[in-house]
Amino acid sequence: MPIASGPRPKRAPTPDAWLKPGLFLGALVPLASIALRAVSGSLTANPIAEVENELGLAALIFLIASLACTPARRVFGWTWPPRIRRELGLFAFAYASLHVSVYGVLDQTLDVQAMFDDVVKRPFITVGFGALLLLVPLAITSTRASIRRLGFVRWQRLHRLAYVAGILAVIHFIWRVKLDVSQPLTYAVALGVLLLVRVLSWIASDRNRSGLSRRQKGRIVPA
Repeated sequence: MPIASGPRPKRAPTPDAWLKPGLFLGALVPLASIALRAVSGSLTANPIAEVENELGLAALIFLIASLACTPARRVFGWTWPPRIRRELGLFAFAYASLHVSVYGVLDQTLDVQAMFDDVVKRPFITVGFGALLLLVPLAITSTRASIRRLGFVRWQRLHRLAYVAGILAVIHFIWRVKLDVSQPLTYAVALGVLLLVRVLSWIASDRNRSGLSRRQKGRIVPA
């Protein structure tokens, strides 16, 4: 006798299912703003520099936001930031790549010698280029397959380079503006706070591991 099958139960909605779509849409806002102003002719008298600066600022914001995910979980107990950490990092790399592409294509018209001279002779470009280079392996190894291939410990050590990239990006910003450094210093302070939280967390983790190791060594194993 066939068994009557009722309607299948609905799957529970994924917690915070709006996070990644919302992040994707929000990440397009800087590009949309630049495109609309370019079409309407409302960019400044130096449009290339304006576009370069805005793309670079977007890259720095996304990079710092990605670095804030783990501290936000540890300090505030928020579980949602780590779910979008990978996407934030990839958007940081994407905007940094666009920033450098505008510089190379529109500003330097693909003059390789001029770009090489800038990297060698102009310190703020040197550190900015260094920040982008550090982001390349992080973007390439951002997949779960890379974690399995490298092993979590090695993958985690590699991705700590994101902090070095952040430091270089902030230095690039400060040296770029030269005079009014109030805005880049704001990001420098934010990055410094995140670094402090991570360092304190690493120290606490090392102490916990050391204490556990001492307790295990002090146990008496029965014969």
